[in-house]
Amino acid sequence: MKLEFEMVPEECWYKNLRSFLPPKEWDKIRKAAYARADGRCMICHRKVARLEAHERWSYDEENAVQKLEDVIAICHSCHSVIHYSRTALMGHGEEAMEHYRKVNHATQSEFHEALAEANRVYLRRNKIEAWQTDLTWLKYNG
Repeated sequence: MKLEFEMVPEECWYKNLRSFLPPKEWDKIRKAAYARADGRCMICHRKVARLEAHERWSYDEENAVQKLEDVIAICHSCHSVIHYSRTALMGHGEEAMEHYRKVNHATQSEFHEALAEANRVYLRRNKIEAWQTDLTWLKYNG
């Protein structure tokens, strides 16, 4: 799938670049992502007037490490899908589902299967304690 749900373990909530970096450094990183995107969402490739910066993280469950992998520029619709739980709580779940289906050429059933799997991963990761944050990516891209 091109567009996936990213369920961040609760212990890792608010552990993002904006919380670790001074505003000027965060601006430099997000603007570099916008420049790489050249006005297009890096997931669905739509040309949009406003891009949003999204941090891509990997999760090493064995060692309890949340590792920054990239910062990409994406459209609001893709960002809403990635953070689907929050989007649904805000009352926009239906729109996010339709965008997911369109980008991934998925059926409604495939959407629900992917969401269920993302929730299983989320629940499993929430059982892990003492997550550490790896920002090594910044050494090469910051």
